[in-house]
Amino acid sequence: MDNNDKFYEQYNMYYGKNSPYQDYCDTPNKSEQCISLKDYGPMPYVVNIHEAANQNYNFRLALWTGDHLQLTLMNIHAGEDIGLEVHPNVDQFLRIEEGTGLVLMGNSKDNLWFQKNVHPGYVIFIPAKTWHNTINTGCTPLKLYSIYAPPNHPHGTIHRTKKEEEMEHGHY
Repeated sequence: MDNNDKFYEQYNMYYGKNSPYQDYCDTPNKSEQCISLKDYGPMPYVVNIHEAANQNYNFRLALWTGDHLQLTLMNIHAGEDIGLEVHPNVDQFLRIEEGTGLVLMGNSKDNLWFQKNVHPGYVIFIPAKTWHNTINTGCTPLKLYSIYAPPNHPHGTIHRTKKEEEMEHGHY
């Protein structure tokens, strides 16, 4: 068995037709992707992130968690927010896929001097030690994805609602 055979054997083990890591459902119209939303890290993974974000109905779902990076999908209901927070040792990147919102950032929770309206296609860079919040200002869900470096949530994290996340972290 040469190196190519070993590669394809390993690839098929993770991504073959009967693999638990298969990410697309069988659909008659191949342009309609049914994505199985779960944490695929740290295995190699490719996904249409716009489709994945739009199919997510959880407040937060870790889609890929590695040793140095994590991607989560978020669904913020109309009038709700992610919640004011700060990550002392984590840089964060957000991309808005659907909806409209307001991003607040600053050097303390009482001094959120940076404020920007965001729409689909906007990206937000949040340096470590920066207080921040994102508020859904629209009447439809705010769909986004967030990249953390290093990871900020345990592998496989799923918070179905904001209340569930608050209860888990004692913020209720």
